[in-house]
Amino acid sequence: QLQASGGGLVQPGGSLRLSCAASGFKLDYYAIGWFRQAPGKEREAFSCISSSSSDGSTYVADSVKGRFTISRDNAKNTVYLQMNSLKPEDTAVYYCAADLRPGSSCPVVRNGMDYWGKGTQVTVSS
Repeated sequence: QLQASGGGLVQPGGSLRLSCAASGFKLDYYAIGWFRQAPGKEREAFSCISSSSSDGSTYVADSVKGRFTISRDNAKNTVYLQMNSLKPEDTAVYYCAADLRPGSSCPVVRNGMDYWGKGTQVTVSS
């Protein structure tokens, strides 16, 4: 099971940290992606972290580069997304998902993900 949490309402320029916690499997065995879906738009991948057995590399899309950082705490079996300098256009439902191929790596695509957590709403508004 995957559980995303940490969303909320924040003012422009503010920060949030999202968590993606797993139960029943080890997150670091697989690539974990963060996706978001704004109203009326497709769900898009914007960040991921590769499995530890590949190279553990990370990826962030240009749209969030320099503002969002993905990381993983293996002891807590949790992937984090630190979001700084939030903008109104970051408003969306945020999802984490796992590519359950052993040794999977970034980048990830929506159709390649095997397991999804429930989303968490992020609203950036003054």
